[in-house]
Amino acid sequence: MSKKNLKLGLFGFGCVGQGLYHVLHETHGVKAEIKKICVKHHNKTRPISESFFTFNKEEILNDPEIDVVVELIDDAKAAFEIVKTALEHGKAVVTANKKMLAEHLEEIYDLQRKHGKPVLYEGSVCGSIPILRNLEEYYDNDLINSIEGIFNGSTNYILTKVFEEKKSYSDALKKAQELGFAESDPSLDVQGYDPKYKLVIAIAHTFGVFVKPEEVINIGIDRISDLDLKFARDNGYFIKLIARAFKADGKIYGFVAPQFIEAVNPLASVRNEFNAVQVQGAFAEKQLFIGKGAGSYPTGSAVLSDISALTYDYAYEYKKLLQGDNHEFSNALLVDVFVSFELGTNITIQDFAKFESGYAAQGKQYMVGQVSLSKLQQWSALEGVGIILAPNSSFVALDSASTDLVEELKSA
Repeated sequence: MSKKNLKLGLFGFGCVGQGLYHVLHETHGVKAEIKKICVKHHNKTRPISESFFTFNKEEILNDPEIDVVVELIDDAKAAFEIVKTALEHGKAVVTANKKMLAEHLEEIYDLQRKHGKPVLYEGSVCGSIPILRNLEEYYDNDLINSIEGIFNGSTNYILTKVFEEKKSYSDALKKAQELGFAESDPSLDVQGYDPKYKLVIAIAHTFGVFVKPEEVINIGIDRISDLDLKFARDNGYFIKLIARAFKADGKIYGFVAPQFIEAVNPLASVRNEFNAVQVQGAFAEKQLFIGKGAGSYPTGSAVLSDISALTYDYAYEYKKLLQGDNHEFSNALLVDVFVSFELGTNITIQDFAKFESGYAAQGKQYMVGQVSLSKLQQWSALEGVGIILAPNSSFVALDSASTDLVEELKSA
């Protein structure tokens, strides 16, 4: 693109859009200006001049002066149509819409190749942490074994308040909503969908595999009970919602689930709305990235970084995809878990590949052992069933020639 001053067309002016506007006007390193902002609501009061705004998307998409379309709306279906049309009109795109990207990433990859224009989306995965560009550039020739961490700032904020301030889950959720870290409908966060979307995007850049969101199992924190919290405190554990993907025997495994982790684990100290991503490579070994994953400015700054990258013609090369390793995604995996449920729930010892222990307390049954991911998915659909991975959970592949241990992690 190599232009000194990019003209931007912005879709959406909510939390992230306003954050982008402010960081763009406070930095002197990025030569770009917002020409027009397309919004939906006519009567909403906004903090900048009305001359910036339009309610007609064609004013941006058909404007030949606009070089870059910045998509920051919360409607995944509409967002994809904006991205697709912008590329067809010869415009580069920056987006932070993780749901849209996760659902359409392979198609967006094909559209980029067809139209010769890039789509950048650093802000879609873990806010201010520059993980995607690092996966593309720093780790381009490393054989990455795993990527994992805390991919959702809202749930991490809730769990921090629960453990540090002894708040109830409901009180911590309410506070997260008041601060804007969680939506009025928090299900995408607390049920693990948001970190799943981010994991799907990260898998493409880590292992070169396009995975559909529905293929990835997600279990949230909304079923964590007071007894689970007491067990964690009594044993010196924390609970974190962990997204992870790893490679073994030519296959890629990935899922999202809460896990007990020990206090010595570096993820235990990642607090409030901060995210953390740990990458383990064959050559670079383990490296941990920590940064704010929620909020107007952290995500806005990541979006601005993508805009800056476009000034020197940057585009994702999808290097792991082009290396042609042809890894297959699989859910055929055994994991070590603690499961809690109301007495009378249809869960038995026979459901476990390896049963370790069990007990009853305060009207609930607890069982500990090794269970398949598919069984966990079935259980997660049952009312009142809580699932938390063991602190030293091992992972055993079921669809390889043998059932050898493929990975053992102390916490995440």
